[in-house]
Amino acid sequence: MPPSYLTRQGFEKLQEELEYLRTIKRQEVAARLHEAMEGGELIEDAEYEAAKNEQAFVEGRIQELESLLANARVIDTSIKMDVVQVAAEVTIQEEGGEPELYTIVGPAEANPREGRISHESPLGRALLNHRAGDVVKVDAPDGSFTVRIIKVE
Repeated sequence: MPPSYLTRQGFEKLQEELEYLRTIKRQEVAARLHEAMEGGELIEDAEYEAAKNEQAFVEGRIQELESLLANARVIDTSIKMDVVQVAAEVTIQEEGGEPELYTIVGPAEANPREGRISHESPLGRALLNHRAGDVVKVDAPDGSFTVRIIKVE
């Protein structure tokens, strides 16, 4: 598995989620399964099926997080950056648009609504290794566009 690039904050958040799933959520699902099994005919019990599906989801997420954290590379965000890399904060502007601030993160931390874009996304990939003042062409699924990098931190 390739390395997972995470900020310290993202690494800790995923560790907390893993701990919650292992300790609290597993017990909740086990209790639900036990209650459903006590309820009678298992083959026709919708609650039992729902609990089994939830158990499978929880166990799958635990495995995913364990793998992700085992292959994690935590990025030092205290280093001042002048080139766009993972963990950099980048202010960009499309022609005629308002400036937009993004933090470049690994896919596990990406949340575009919060301004956190993956370095593997079309925009993130296009911005990598560029500096303030550069004009960058972004090849996106909906077509190409250009942005100017205003600031890199």
